Amino acid sequence: MAFSSSSYPEELTFPEGFGWGASTAAYQVEGGWDADGKGPNVWDTFTHQGGDRVFRNQTADVACGSYTLWEEDLKCIKQLGLTHYRFSLSWSRLLPDGTTGFINQKGNCFLKIEGIDYYNKMINDLLANGVIPVVVLYHFDLPQHLEDQGGWKTEAIVEVFDAYAQFCFGTFGDRVKLWITINEPNTLALCAYELGKFAPGVPNPGTGAYQAAHNIIRAHAKAWHSYDSLFRKKQNGQVSIALFSPWIEPANPTSLADQKAAKRVMALALDLFAKPIFIDGDYPTVLKSWVAAISKKQGYPSSRLPEFTEEEKRMIKGSADFFAVQYYTTRLAKHHENSEEELKSLLKDIGTDLLPDPSWPCSQASSWIYVVPWGIRKLLKYIKDTYNNPVIYITENGFPQGDPAPLDDTQRWEYFRQTIQELYKAIHLDKVNLQLYCVWSLLDNFEWIEGFSSRFGLYHIDFENPTLPRVPYKSAMEYAKIIQNNGIKGPL
Repeated sequence: MAFSSSSYPEELTFPEGFGWGASTAAYQVEGGWDADGKGPNVWDTFTHQGGDRVFRNQTADVACGSYTLWEEDLKCIKQLGLTHYRFSLSWSRLLPDGTTGFINQKGNCFLKIEGIDYYNKMINDLLANGVIPVVVLYHFDLPQHLEDQGGWKTEAIVEVFDAYAQFCFGTFGDRVKLWITINEPNTLALCAYELGKFAPGVPNPGTGAYQAAHNIIRAHAKAWHSYDSLFRKKQNGQVSIALFSPWIEPANPTSLADQKAAKRVMALALDLFAKPIFIDGDYPTVLKSWVAAISKKQGYPSSRLPEFTEEEKRMIKGSADFFAVQYYTTRLAKHHENSEEELKSLLKDIGTDLLPDPSWPCSQASSWIYVVPWGIRKLLKYIKDTYNNPVIYITENGFPQGDPAPLDDTQRWEYFRQTIQELYKAIHLDKVNLQLYCVWSLLDNFEWIEGFSSRFGLYHIDFENPTLPRVPYKSAMEYAKIIQNNGIKGPL
């Protein structure tokens, strides 16, 4: 099959059995922040401290109210006709202090476990309606008790996370067959532990992200091995980790310096996690050499990027059953010679300026998102070529509107339509083994430091209305047609 970017078949039909989903995350939609014995997490603490770190000091104490309005969410899922629903478990709703020594129980007579009951109902309802649950163990909402002990900066978190993972596999794994251990560990490491813009909000320039990333990779691998040895034979599921990545192009395609800069950014943005897990258990060589050289220049006794032991490399290598990736936008990389004064952060380690092309439309709601649908195709091809043609699941992709958001979101649907065209080309022309696409997000929700000002939902939520009604955007109705037809029918 061959066609140009301006000439398509009349219908873009995806492979039989292709998955169409939508995603949410516990803290962003559930609300009920202290309901029924739930313990506090770092985002509860972070937002309650105020200080204008979040848009208008908003919190997700109520958010979409999904903890009590699950039936309404299920109606949305059924209206769309989703084949998959990706959601996360609230660690501190299940284990209030983050450890299995304290399971959230309510009522001495019947030992009703509220958190478990809530997620059991979600999983059972999804399966009863023919929807496959894709369950994320951890999506940024670390129990505060664990953060008080050092959080992801401490090696102790590896064993604690593994115990939590085993608890979840044992509790829900008889029905859940697709697991994500950790959502966007690269975003978490950078925004939470390097820049301090995300909870817990304590910046550690130059060291925090690498330290957190090192422990996250080890925790993921240990949990994967626990599933592999203790649960896989009986449950027959699959486990991976969801990596956020932009696509990076050299600012000047003919510049060798910009080409190398683009490779360094991809090494930091994606390969820092993907190469150890999918290839050889170790970090990208280009990143190791750059950080080591800069660390030496700064007077550190060793590289700020930690090293895995040989035993850890063996444990990490191959610890994923599919490649889960999350794409939103693209950037251009321009080589930048850092001065001594600039070499104080992970972002400066790669000696690169990241720029948009002036011709790319920009989201009015989130200034970091530029509309570059073709970037997702290039990213998928990169993953195929670099990581031995894995099965790929896109577990997030979306475009936000500002607030107030029109229900007739024609411009946003155009982003999705063009993206789906690029996915079709990736599958049919590039032979990428893509099997699932999930929109972020099912509902308008709490978008971290952007609060409720950035609306990614297929369904509009009126956060001023106590009933929190779910109303479909035009994009929801158009996406439902895509799902029903397993692709795009009619004029493109």
